[in-house]
Amino acid sequence: MNCFQRQLRRTAPTRGGSRNELVTPPLRSRVNGWSLPLHTFQLVALLVYSYMAVVGFGIYIPLLPSPWNYAAYCVIGMAFLLHLVTHLVAVSIDPADPSVLAKKNYSNPMPVLDKRKHPHVIQNLHCYLCEVDVGPKVKHCSSCNKCIADFDHHCKWLNNCVGGRNYWFFFVTVVSAVLGIVLLVFVILFVFIEHFLNPDILRTAPQFHNVQGNGTWLAFLPLAPVETSSAGILAVAFVTIMLCVASLLLLCHLAGFPHLPVDKEDEHL
Repeated sequence: MNCFQRQLRRTAPTRGGSRNELVTPPLRSRVNGWSLPLHTFQLVALLVYSYMAVVGFGIYIPLLPSPWNYAAYCVIGMAFLLHLVTHLVAVSIDPADPSVLAKKNYSNPMPVLDKRKHPHVIQNLHCYLCEVDVGPKVKHCSSCNKCIADFDHHCKWLNNCVGGRNYWFFFVTVVSAVLGIVLLVFVILFVFIEHFLNPDILRTAPQFHNVQGNGTWLAFLPLAPVETSSAGILAVAFVTIMLCVASLLLLCHLAGFPHLPVDKEDEHL
């Protein structure tokens, strides 16, 4: 998708080998991103978020000198909290078209599309799977098996469709993730560089007064200080920066998501 220049992309139902075959979508429509089965990308996103939160707020931000540590807690904390809230909202919202929401019973199985009678799921603004009249910007998502209002794309990271009802929550999720990761990278790079140039500036916390030698560092300050080595601090910093770079590349790809070409046969879905 493109977060800055929205374009609608059509989606087609799963097709058989010929136009005369019955097309069988998933048995039941999915409600939202929490509907089983969960997607692997969805779990990876939550694990990466948790890792960055623990490492950032537990190891590197506490090493910043005052008052920069308090500023980092506030600014990066707000970015991480905003991302978490909007992410969960975007996952939890049912993006279905209002006509589907008014009629839908998700416990009932969906009908089978007979392509001999209806070559497309949506024809003349009527969906033959959801069995409702829909608007001109509605598309039937084959992954969720329901009509989505202002359909943009099906996001594997949310395990949910992105449409008119949750598009801006998705947009803020992406923007807040980029902001939080960039700020976290700045913090980790500062700690990494100052570790070699001026390590004393990173050891201003009162708990360091009882630490012997510059080779011993403390993580998870100030509540639960745990001793670690310089090698440990630097190794985790390197791994985290690489993970941040990979995450930024994925987010940039997501922000400029290339729309898949539409099959001419399904041009009027």
